Amino acid sequence: MELIKKNIITNIITENNETAKVYMTKNITSEGLMTIYNVLGRKASGKTAVKISSGEPGGHNFLKPELIEPLVKEVNGTIVECNTAYGGRRCDTESHMNVMKEHGFTNIAPVKIMDAEGTISLPVAKGTHLREDVVGKGIEKYNFLVNLAHFKGHAMGGFGGVLKNMSIGIASSMGKSLIHSAGKETTGFGINTPKNDFLESMAEAAEAVADHFGDNVVYINVMNRLSVDCDCDSNPAEPEMADIGILASLDPVALDQACVDLVYAAEDSSALIERIESRNGIRTVEHAEEIGVGTRNYELYSID
Repeated sequence: MELIKKNIITNIITENNETAKVYMTKNITSEGLMTIYNVLGRKASGKTAVKISSGEPGGHNFLKPELIEPLVKEVNGTIVECNTAYGGRRCDTESHMNVMKEHGFTNIAPVKIMDAEGTISLPVAKGTHLREDVVGKGIEKYNFLVNLAHFKGHAMGGFGGVLKNMSIGIASSMGKSLIHSAGKETTGFGINTPKNDFLESMAEAAEAVADHFGDNVVYINVMNRLSVDCDCDSNPAEPEMADIGILASLDPVALDQACVDLVYAAEDSSALIERIESRNGIRTVEHAEEIGVGTRNYELYSID
């Protein structure tokens, strides 16, 4: 398939001399998702986990089963999630599985809550705040990860993409609290944690998961329903901007950076930009590059 090279969207000062490839389609359909997965050239092998957000009940922006079903079936994947660190219907396995059923995910594939059988610790090799990332024990069962994220805003992180999806998203309830508190608390939200400490902790937890899977992972961000609020919000704000597309890469840092740049390039994105800047959301991407998760330098290719 012929790729149309695009210019790097933003001029970033970085000490990382590597350049990653990021691919984009404006076709936000199951066919577009399959095409961009195939363009990456890294096929899922062995037992494959597809990490999505189940979506808080009441919310409606999470990735829909009909969108992701062909890809999940192609990789013979199991949809995976972990329980939350707050109340509600996703904080325990039984309730969380009921949400998965209500949202239609159990109709398209096997679904597992990875911390249902306990937790394990993944080492954080270059952490400033974290020495370990506490994740669902079920992660041990999988050889390959499809990190399939809905890119959107976030109340604390500014935005959420693939880095958040494999940091807070794969962390157990206790692991989520450790990230929110920058390694200091095993319960709660770390409400007094300095903003950048929390953002950097997300990057460090993402490093642990990326190291765990090595080359056996692909990263995809779906940029639709671009609310300023996360799918963990039961009453998210309606999007104030148009859908953008689906982006994918073998480099999670480059991918999230490219998505942020596309938000800045859009003419109708002032609300999401304000959310990102007011939380200093770019710090997660910056720190992820600093600790070697990937590079912020990228080339963007359209596959349309």
